Amino acid sequence: MLKKLSKENMGSSNLGWLESRFHFSFAEYRNPDNINFGVLRVLNDDIVHPNSGFDTHPHSDMEIISYVVQGEITHKDSMGNSETLKKGDVQYLSAGDGIYHSEHNIHNSEKLRLLQIWIIPPAKSLPRLYGSQRFKEEDKKDKLLNIVSSQDGNAEIKIYQDINIYVSKLENNKNLEHKIDIARQIYFVQIEGSSRINDIEMNEGDALEITKESMLSIKAINSSHFLFIEMKES
Repeated sequence: MLKKLSKENMGSSNLGWLESRFHFSFAEYRNPDNINFGVLRVLNDDIVHPNSGFDTHPHSDMEIISYVVQGEITHKDSMGNSETLKKGDVQYLSAGDGIYHSEHNIHNSEKLRLLQIWIIPPAKSLPRLYGSQRFKEEDKKDKLLNIVSSQDGNAEIKIYQDINIYVSKLENNKNLEHKIDIARQIYFVQIEGSSRINDIEMNEGDALEITKESMLSIKAINSSHFLFIEMKES
């Protein structure tokens, strides 16, 4: 089963310094019928304007993945980590029993666009994790790049929950296929460009819930940049 979620029907917010599209209930967007998809609790497509950002705030018992689409993000946290990540970089955080951090776009003129992905961990108060990974553009050109997995998986980034996150940049008319194991489901996000997914057309900002399927067939219509999260059926 494939359920298309058009970007026009998602929650949105514009605070001036921050423009957000909410795939699930978050902040002022409240929809009791749209809280999560399996262990995927939050997926925000954020644009952070220059010289602004998220001041120091707490998290606990959540695993957070940030995928930088454009610009730069500067991170600082209560564990002593401090770094700036750029386009294509991925940051991960498992907050455990609690962590404070800030995220800013300190650039003077360029906007920051990032996907913030929150995953519900398999247990509370797990040991805290933090790290980042810089991936080369060629690693995801016309192929799937597994950027996040569980501790038992094969990705460079490993978190506690049993998920896999894949990204790709697919040139026009190129095709990819991904086998979906029994009792697994996928949340697909069209970041840029457009695709045809199992005969459903996806445009920038759209999402797709994929359940009870055995194969994901992806064809790029126009310079397709996408990400999907694979997990146990809920």
